[in-house]
Amino acid sequence: MAGNRQQQFEALVRAHSGELYRYAYWLCGQDALAQDLVQETFLRAWRSLDALRDDIAAKAWLATILRREHARLYERKPMPTTDITDLELSDDTPGPEHRGEDAVLRAAIARLEPKYREPLVLQVLGGFSCAEVAAQLGISESAVMTQVFRARQKLRALLDGKEPEAELHGLP
Repeated sequence: MAGNRQQQFEALVRAHSGELYRYAYWLCGQDALAQDLVQETFLRAWRSLDALRDDIAAKAWLATILRREHARLYERKPMPTTDITDLELSDDTPGPEHRGEDAVLRAAIARLEPKYREPLVLQVLGGFSCAEVAAQLGISESAVMTQVFRARQKLRALLDGKEPEAELHGLP
């Protein structure tokens, strides 16, 4: 029985570690932190492996654990006690990892409101279906389709150097 559990877990890791890492990296933008998030996700998954009833739902289950782990980072983080005007700004010259088309796309996606960014990243990067994204975010499938559509419009406008017209008028 224990061997079966170990094999099931190893299969999960092999099948989903790459996708989870890419998703974690999109969430946090840091290689080491993304690796830590994936490790913590798999640790929690191991502890709760008996809760996974359907192997087909494993990808969504793991992504949900990862999203919660990422959110926990900010729950544990204390609020800054210094005034923002007292902070020294570092050199804003981007390093090599922030150059090129990937960086431009990543920066544009980061500028999207979370309401639009999350469904877009889950669908495009995570490969989740509309129904899976809806289940993970706790919204309807039609809301997911609308938010992904709007996210793509906003992203296209950002990449073209234009702000969406609705945003210019203060509309969402």
